[in-house]
Amino acid sequence: MLAAAVTVLLGTVVTILSRSHADRNVYPSAGVLFVHVLEREHFKGEFPPYPKSGDASNDPITFNTNLKGFPDRPGWLRYIQRTPHGDGVLYGSPTAEHVGKPTVIEITAYNRRTFETARHNLVINIMATEEFPLPYQAEFYIKNMNVEEMLASEVLGDFLGAVKNVWQPERLNAINITSALDRGGRVPLPINNLKEGVYVMVGADVPFSSCLREVENPRNQLRCSQEMEPDISCDKKFRAQFHIDWCKISLVDINKVVPVYVSRPDPGTGILPEFGEYNPPSESLKSPDYFSDFLVTLAIPSAVALVLFFILGYTMCCRREGVEKRNMQTPAIQLVHHSAIQKSTKELRGMSKNREISWPLSTLPVFNPVSGEVVPPIHPDNYETTSMPLMQTQANLQNQITIPQQRPSDTSGSVDVLRTFPKLRNKNTFWRRIPSLSP
Repeated sequence: MLAAAVTVLLGTVVTILSRSHADRNVYPSAGVLFVHVLEREHFKGEFPPYPKSGDASNDPITFNTNLKGFPDRPGWLRYIQRTPHGDGVLYGSPTAEHVGKPTVIEITAYNRRTFETARHNLVINIMATEEFPLPYQAEFYIKNMNVEEMLASEVLGDFLGAVKNVWQPERLNAINITSALDRGGRVPLPINNLKEGVYVMVGADVPFSSCLREVENPRNQLRCSQEMEPDISCDKKFRAQFHIDWCKISLVDINKVVPVYVSRPDPGTGILPEFGEYNPPSESLKSPDYFSDFLVTLAIPSAVALVLFFILGYTMCCRREGVEKRNMQTPAIQLVHHSAIQKSTKELRGMSKNREISWPLSTLPVFNPVSGEVVPPIHPDNYETTSMPLMQTQANLQNQITIPQQRPSDTSGSVDVLRTFPKLRNKNTFWRRIPSLSP
């Protein structure tokens, strides 16, 4: 019973401490890779129980990290989390400039199922060491790894062990890890389990081994220029787990790196000193004189435009010849000819205004070819011609005579037109014998 009570008490104490949002301190070294894993299990106790049924141990949790008081992280610190069901990782390589300056990182965890949040602070105290930075640094490009896979402690340890076997240094440390996407690499296709690749920089205290120097011989350089894999004797020690692109390896001896400036050049008159407060100019300074600028930009162009206006006005108004001078220089016969043309044009225009609109042919009196009578149009005199149809219908025509059928006793072979149309006799019209319709 006592042990159970102690266990419950310890669990209560741990729960209280975990919810008190106490700061967590870490002490990385400058020039050495820093990795901090944000474990989901550590933040699950921060969220209250959810009333609905569900697997609380598998809630999706994401993290947001930022420098306290700022929206983003420091430049040397990166963060990655592939899925909400995986852990987040903070990693980077602090420099000597950050030594002695505590860096407080705010970590906010979001439960994507319950929409609850929890916040912790991570205090990074960067320590200075005399043995860093290591003078000999080599950067490897591993093609079959992602950055979160390489940041795992066992994988990184296996890689450092393989490097130590081919280099044989006394001290060997990982300096930095960078994803190939941050170096301009392309996102791999989601087929054949392709990886994005990762750059790993390591440092040692002894010169590079002969195996690493094989990349610099002309034969391997030629193969790299032809996009062929170089022949490296120690590649088999990495090939079992790590596929290294030996054409992208970088070997740097920082002892031989010549700095651009040993000492800073003297600043000019327009450069402020590095330290000190900024003193703005005094308010008693006189304002500059803009009268000359006014003359150059506004007065001179206006004066030139005014002179051009007067010249154009004099040319158009005071230098005109006039109609009288033009008639004096024109021959008399030409003036008479022009006058006759104007007079005729005016007379034709006057006549065109007074002429009547003629009726269309369909509105004229119609001659009936059967009766010989003239049928007047069916519209009155004031009928609007614009809405009048072109063909007039003649209904109920008087004196319309139909052609009778031929008698069988008629053997003359023709029909007398005057007998069929008696009224044609009185009109003195031309008539002729119509052939018989019978065969």
